[in-house]
Amino acid sequence: MSMSLQGLGLNILNRIAQAEWPDRLHLRRPMENVLYQSSRQGFRLATQVTRRFKPQAGARAVLRPGSRSDLFDLSLSDEQEQIRDSLKRFARDELYPRAHLADSQTILPDGLEKAAGELGLLAYALPEAHGGMAQDHAQLTQALIAETLAQGDLSLAAALLTPVGAANAISRWGLGEQQATYLPAFLDEQQALIASIAIVEPEPLFDPARLSTQARRQGQDYRLDGRKSLVLRGAQAEVLLIAAQTEQGPAVFIVERGTPGLQLREGAAMGLHACALVDLQLDNVLIPARQKLGGEDFDYRAFIDLSSLGWCALAQGCAQAVLDYVIPYCNERSAFGEPISHRQSVAFMIAQMAIDLDAMRLLTWRAASRAEQGLDFHREAYLARLLCSEKAMQIGTHGVQLLGGHGYTQEHPVERWYRDLRAIALMHGAMHL
Repeated sequence: MSMSLQGLGLNILNRIAQAEWPDRLHLRRPMENVLYQSSRQGFRLATQVTRRFKPQAGARAVLRPGSRSDLFDLSLSDEQEQIRDSLKRFARDELYPRAHLADSQTILPDGLEKAAGELGLLAYALPEAHGGMAQDHAQLTQALIAETLAQGDLSLAAALLTPVGAANAISRWGLGEQQATYLPAFLDEQQALIASIAIVEPEPLFDPARLSTQARRQGQDYRLDGRKSLVLRGAQAEVLLIAAQTEQGPAVFIVERGTPGLQLREGAAMGLHACALVDLQLDNVLIPARQKLGGEDFDYRAFIDLSSLGWCALAQGCAQAVLDYVIPYCNERSAFGEPISHRQSVAFMIAQMAIDLDAMRLLTWRAASRAEQGLDFHREAYLARLLCSEKAMQIGTHGVQLLGGHGYTQEHPVERWYRDLRAIALMHGAMHL
């Protein structure tokens, strides 16, 4: 039997240990050190050379990159880049300069909606059969649209996108008759249809899955009773998509303005002034059963989740505007002979704002990407809303704090953005991807 390398090494060490000549020449200790180091390296090399790899019991294969169908690409397409560049200019040149006046007058400035219509925002919500450009649902592209417009002003962006949200919902779930009746009106060159979504109710800890507004079946009609609040552009809307509780669960009904029993009252809120918020009172409102949105395939949970993603996208755009505003301010504002951005407390706060904003964006994009692929996205949408509701308010608060006393005045737009961002945790409906 041949001797292994380890055995040969041990045999040599044993012979040297028993010999007497190293002691006579006083070489015992130096030789032991040399042999120890040599044998150590030799054993290590021999182990590496002779090592054999065997499969472990119960081991599972690791997924290779690209083997999952729910991965999403963070790079934008050429079309998305062009859309974003165009909307950035519009937000900078049209929305931002008019935002302060719109906030003080609580109204959408004249001519702004027409200018926005020329950008073709509604075309991305409507299928080609009804004059639009949407070949399929493009939630990620629409999230980019909402985020980019909100960098000019969140309230104005929400007001302009309110009809887009209603068109998205009818396009996605509307029955053939409903689509044929309402979708072409959104692209009317003379007077485009203004529609809004009414979900929020004036209830403590409001839950969109447990509605107080009731829809009771009466023959071929439904009778709606209840209250809605924070309805964007409710006074201007010709069509309202109203969520109500039925015996089968929550549903959405298409209600036209002027329907008997539908009363509007001007609403007052801390922010979103340009959206002209209203409250709705529904007293014995009778509507035909055919006005119930969608059929058996209507997914109310997805309806709410897509609304949540719309508001998350608006929050990211406004939060980006806050960050872009406070960075140059802190670099230029001096205290005690140096810019305040040199202070660790200021620099760390700005860094945290940027980190939170990227986290908000990634969660929203992932949820929108899954929705676009037809995958279940409820978990991702819930996490995005949870994070955006918290971090949007925090970024607004930090923006005001970094400006100090200036942040409390209307001399700077951060005060307005702070008020608007606090609405993210409350809103449902309106901007619907």
